[in-house]
Amino acid sequence: MSTYDIVIVGGGPAGFVTALTAKRMYPDKKVCLIRKVCKAPIPCGIPYIFGTLRAVEKNIIPDAPLLNAGVEIVIDEVASLMLKDKKLKTTRGVEISFDKLVLATGSKPAVPKIEGVDLDGVFFMRKDVNYLNRLLSSVNKARNIVIVGGGFIGVELADELSKLNKNVTIVELLPHCLMLTFDEEFCTIAEKKLRSLGVNIITNARVTRIKGEEVVKSVELSDGRELPADLVIVAVGARPNSDLARESGLKIGAYGGVVVDDFMRTSEPDVFAVGDCAEKYSFFTGRPVPIMLASIATAEARVAAASLYGPRLTRGITKVVGIFSTAIRDLALGAAGLTEKMARREGFDIIVGKFQTVDRHPGALPGASKLTVKLVFSRDGIIMGGEVAGGVSVGEITNIIGLAIQNRMTASELATMQFGTHPLLTAAPTVYPIVMSAFDALHKM
Repeated sequence: MSTYDIVIVGGGPAGFVTALTAKRMYPDKKVCLIRKVCKAPIPCGIPYIFGTLRAVEKNIIPDAPLLNAGVEIVIDEVASLMLKDKKLKTTRGVEISFDKLVLATGSKPAVPKIEGVDLDGVFFMRKDVNYLNRLLSSVNKARNIVIVGGGFIGVELADELSKLNKNVTIVELLPHCLMLTFDEEFCTIAEKKLRSLGVNIITNARVTRIKGEEVVKSVELSDGRELPADLVIVAVGARPNSDLARESGLKIGAYGGVVVDDFMRTSEPDVFAVGDCAEKYSFFTGRPVPIMLASIATAEARVAAASLYGPRLTRGITKVVGIFSTAIRDLALGAAGLTEKMARREGFDIIVGKFQTVDRHPGALPGASKLTVKLVFSRDGIIMGGEVAGGVSVGEITNIIGLAIQNRMTASELATMQFGTHPLLTAAPTVYPIVMSAFDALHKM
């Protein structure tokens, strides 16, 4: 039997960061990371394998930082947990004992109940190098590709596949792509861009059947239409991979994640859970939410690692805000917190501020992009959300909004915030978009 002080189960971003942070915080502890695959793909980079990277091997989480830090990597799959005895057993029959255990088992693709979903030529977004290589090979051979689901993965895949001159169609159940994250006016910006790239978009439609004998030939929709398909990629979300935790008796939440406290501690002493396998709760309502992001996973990993032998941070991950960004060629979109539609649906009394400018000054500079910022405030002036559309600056503007939400900043504070600008990097100081959006909301209060 092998013995370790700290064992992490799972080699994705959450497991990787947990192991590195644990070794930094407790250099004398013996740390082991167990994962079932030889190489772990970078989850957020998977769509870019197909049109930009053109190789799965270019999208791999490196082992070197772990090995250089003194973390031992075990390639095996955990079959069972004996939490009271502080032991686990792998599928190869190896027993490992631990003092502290961190579950970072991630998520697995949601599989819709569609006839034909098991045909050859139907793929999901699985985080497995061999599986992704098969998908890449199928992409290279296919002419007609149907993507089921118009969320982030579906949209990013469509953008990438359109670079290969494929006939790409997104089928989305909702009225717009990205509608679970953005208000309608931002969704239409994304759809316009995709259509300009030759992507076909069918919304308000359900896939009822994937047809073919042994190999997919077409996709049948709820309105009777039939789309030719050499390849179908299903991207309709993910579910927490919490089977191991459930079987070991850990408490499981409403969305299927492991229930944790603010320091990622589970219902069992000395057992932690981080990343997609851990239950998430809304920053605004406190209710469970199905938000799965590598940025949240890695934040949780740092909190868990710093709390293994008692909390060493002044605060944990109390609730999740949800901070998203994506890109379709030169168009970037970002959202943090609640959209206007979400806030109204939850019953909040809100004020909305908007502003549009360009992200360089003067706007005639090369690379300048139109920049749109929309902020959502409570009636008493506290920021609750924001959306951004524009060029490459969108990602960090969205992060600024996310930080403002976490610190419950007011419209007055944002309207008077101090910031730095540069002609080649930002909008003009005279019309800085976060400030101007806040001012727009202030005069409505």
